[in-house]
Amino acid sequence: MTPGEHAPDPRGARSPAEFLARLQALKDWSGLTYRELSARAEARGDVLPRSTVANMLSRATLPREELLTAFVRACGTGPAALEEWRTVRRELEGRRGYGDASDPGEAVPEAPDPDPHPVPEERHPDPEGLGPAHEQLPAPEEPPASGELPASEQPPAPEEPPAPEEPPASEQLPASGEPPVWPGAPADEPRNPGPGARFRIRRLLVPAVAVAALVFAGVSVVAFLRDGHTGHPPRTPTAPAAGDVRIRVVGTDFCLGERRGTRSGQVYQVPCAAAGVPLYALAEAGDGRWRIASDHPDYGAGCSGLPSGGRVPGAPYEDSECGDPTRIEEFSLEPHGTPVRGYRIVPAGSAPPGGCVTVVGDRAAAWSRLAQAPCAPDAAGQLFDFDRRD
Repeated sequence: MTPGEHAPDPRGARSPAEFLARLQALKDWSGLTYRELSARAEARGDVLPRSTVANMLSRATLPREELLTAFVRACGTGPAALEEWRTVRRELEGRRGYGDASDPGEAVPEAPDPDPHPVPEERHPDPEGLGPAHEQLPAPEEPPASGELPASEQPPAPEEPPAPEEPPASEQLPASGEPPVWPGAPADEPRNPGPGARFRIRRLLVPAVAVAALVFAGVSVVAFLRDGHTGHPPRTPTAPAAGDVRIRVVGTDFCLGERRGTRSGQVYQVPCAAAGVPLYALAEAGDGRWRIASDHPDYGAGCSGLPSGGRVPGAPYEDSECGDPTRIEEFSLEPHGTPVRGYRIVPAGSAPPGGCVTVVGDRAAAWSRLAQAPCAPDAAGQLFDFDRRD
């Protein structure tokens, strides 16, 4: 707190963002750290965790009134200034409908772009089999009539070739030129094909077998990837149990964690060797529900959850302070597959229902974020196991 300098005045704020900027200025004016603010609030009988302050100042939404009260009092302002902060907050919330029910920083997923390379319409073959007009051969010119030349100059009439002898009816081929299809009745024995026919059959059979082998291999790869494997051998997932855990994305070498140095609390998939921030633990909440507790080296204890009751499409899965009534902080950890391939993290009481915590974006890349998305039938990007952490 700078001697002689007045505390920031909230009455000039015209939006939640300006209001939060003045709250940040109030903290700077107080000269207190997050830990010192938490200690001063506790001495006054208020609850103000360090992570609560950090998350409040990093958002663009109005804080709850009880949180604002605890923060402003901890900064060292008097009752009159506290009432001014409360009044401005109520005016902003009523004027624009702002509040902590939604977070404008979360974007609604856009619909996918249409296919930029549409498949052209199939061309119909020429029904007459003549091809394009420019490829047709011109009709041969007719020779002049025999009466137009003297008899001595007329060319001799060409001799007609003798008509070929027709084979017996039993050896005639159909008009298509292909050997007849023989019925399979026992009384009708097919002819033994000659060497040329056997060669044609063998020449067609080899590529057919090769194509079948490629199709089988492709189906196997698709099934392998669909089962959640990305080049890693399948492993038996660890069932959830109370205690310290490392939350692993099934079929990958990624675990859940945050990006150190940021205050958003956004949870990402990171290489398990670097997934030490924060440390996670499972705690039973009753009725088959679980809390996922987080312990951050900078912001202290917290809980994983979804903001705004999961009402925002694509709501981020993030770590924040525990006990916020606007957040979903309890989950059902549901097994998936027979045998069990992993566990879904399903928000309890989410609006709308049917959502799962999901790795969105490039699921094969580090630092892809986690958010709420509809539960998929194949559970792609939605299966986790809970390794015990020593």
